[in-house]
Amino acid sequence: MQLFDEQQFLKDLENLVNIDSGTAYVSGVERVATFFKNEFEKLGWNVRAHNFDPSVGPCLEISNTTSSNYDVMLLGHMDTVFPEGTASERPFKIEDGKAFGPGVVDMKSGCLFALYAAKVFQKCDKVPSICVAFNSHEEVGSKFARKWIEDTAAKSKNVIVLEPARANGNLVNQRKGIGRYTVDILGKAAHAGVEPEKGISATQELAHWILEIHKLSDPKKGTNLNAGCVTGGTAANVVPEKAQVVFDMRVKSAEEATKVAEKFEYLQRNPFSDGIKIEVTGGMTRPPMNPSLLTLELCQKVEEIAATLDISFQWQSTGGGSDGNFTAAMGIPTIDGMGPVGGRTHSVDEYMDVKSLNDRFTLLIQLLKDLA
Repeated sequence: MQLFDEQQFLKDLENLVNIDSGTAYVSGVERVATFFKNEFEKLGWNVRAHNFDPSVGPCLEISNTTSSNYDVMLLGHMDTVFPEGTASERPFKIEDGKAFGPGVVDMKSGCLFALYAAKVFQKCDKVPSICVAFNSHEEVGSKFARKWIEDTAAKSKNVIVLEPARANGNLVNQRKGIGRYTVDILGKAAHAGVEPEKGISATQELAHWILEIHKLSDPKKGTNLNAGCVTGGTAANVVPEKAQVVFDMRVKSAEEATKVAEKFEYLQRNPFSDGIKIEVTGGMTRPPMNPSLLTLELCQKVEEIAATLDISFQWQSTGGGSDGNFTAAMGIPTIDGMGPVGGRTHSVDEYMDVKSLNDRFTLLIQLLKDLA
């Protein structure tokens, strides 16, 4: 079953991949948004651009109905992690059945799935009411778009996230919650050789923090803390006055996130060294995505449709986050990984499996018809 023009799809994908749209490169994100705005409007869909902050590109809210309620919300993002100039260094190419290029599967091809789904439904009698939400800054945490995503999802019966299927073909119904904590430590400088006793070492305090926070990591519970960025001191012969450590947190449950937050609060109130001043900023940025009973029912629908198409896959949990974390935490049935199959995201080897396009697009269309 061939529901779309694969060659035209690949031409559109080449065009999009060859536009630099790293989150901070606003003009590039704007070009991608303009492409989708123009293409959806040609199909008669309603398109609204949201300019939430000048530091990021526009977000797009696209729908095929004037109703404020939707059968399905299709969720995607137009930004990538790659800086300006990447597309000219390694433009779109296809080799051995794989398409390569910055953002080819994370997630410009997934966004194109939404557009080509709209084209399919131009010719169908049974059409679900759909809202397409394209974020402009998902790769940096969706700070300005989160409320809009949640407000739009609240009007939707189901959410389908068009992030890529895993390299093994699996779909996603569970993602870890993500947090970021920055700890700034202020001690007291002194000459390390002449009068070290008059100093208070910020880096010594920092070392204690790293060891103590890392004790919270628990693979069995899916909790991981990583001291990813560490700075401190000015010279080897000076007792360091200042130090900073930035922790990345990944958790499977809200309870674990609360435990981590309480630990940071406790250590801030009870530093290891007298005279130390501590400032802790940050916290949870994406809640955990765990399948509810309604999500599991939606998963079963996908499995039944996939069986008729002879598509085999399993549901998979992943440590990376998506905007689906927000919608799942609201209790709205949310499934993820419904874009093309691919892998090596965020790397020079990022690829999309061209052979997966037809099967995965057909799976999406059949599911959308079922949800109408």
